[in-house]
Amino acid sequence: MSMANNTEEPAASRLANLKRLAYFAAVVETGSFTAAAERLGITKAVVSQQVARLEREFRTTLLTRSTRKVVATDAGRIFYQRCASILKEASDAFDELGEVAAEPSGTLRMTAPLDYGITAVVPAITEFTRRYPQCRVDAVFSDQPLDLMSGQVELAIRVGWLSDLNVQARQIGGFRQLLVAAPSMRGQLAQIRQPQHIGALPFVANTALRTPCSWSFSHGGLEPQSVTVHPVISLDATLGVREAVRQGAGLSVLPDFAVADDLKNGTLIQVLPKWGLPSGGIHAVFPAARFRPAKVRAFVDLMQEQISSRT
Repeated sequence: MSMANNTEEPAASRLANLKRLAYFAAVVETGSFTAAAERLGITKAVVSQQVARLEREFRTTLLTRSTRKVVATDAGRIFYQRCASILKEASDAFDELGEVAAEPSGTLRMTAPLDYGITAVVPAITEFTRRYPQCRVDAVFSDQPLDLMSGQVELAIRVGWLSDLNVQARQIGGFRQLLVAAPSMRGQLAQIRQPQHIGALPFVANTALRTPCSWSFSHGGLEPQSVTVHPVISLDATLGVREAVRQGAGLSVLPDFAVADDLKNGTLIQVLPKWGLPSGGIHAVFPAARFRPAKVRAFVDLMQEQISSRT
């Protein structure tokens, strides 16, 4: 026998065994050789012969047969659990392969924070529906994160630091936090030389953050400075905080994407630009699943593409 034949025979044998797993699992699930054959679209004789051959090869009775029904033995039940797992993995592999090749289509249900949603996600949605005309987008913008396990959303864009380590996530970008104020506060800002001095000035706090009144500043090799502020105004939305700062209500810390245009046109100014605050991440977060629909993958790729183009 040639080397090629020696290689081919085990592969053919493994393929035949995989088919037998499917035949055996169908019998257990339907409780009948006839019903299993109907489900598989083959004859009852083929199912019966292949399951019997499986039992002969492993010298184990997997099924007990009667005129009324077919029941798995103890060994058969154990074997079925492994078969079901293997067949599920194979089915997922084919589904995933199909999704990889598929053109994005259908309705993408997603969520994002209000401020980042308006600033960055809406432009991405607009480009996404232009690029993929078979897609629609249903988005909820809220600073209160939606439960991904509810089945209502397929994708969440989250900004900051992920607290749930059990979610499946992909970082698609990042942002800096900046201490900003309105130009009308220049006179008061003249006395600010170090972060510890900002406690003497009015502050607008964003209560959507976990620690809206505690900040840690760093500058080169200097010792980090931790500052606790006492806000004159507390708001629960980033866009609201930004507007209050624009109106001269006080200092605040805002993400760079929310104030980029204001800093460019002079509506806001950066305070203590040499001192840095902790940077955060922008993440695409998914419900637990074996694979992602084409529309989800395409939107996340587009979001990352747009974020990269702005940096």
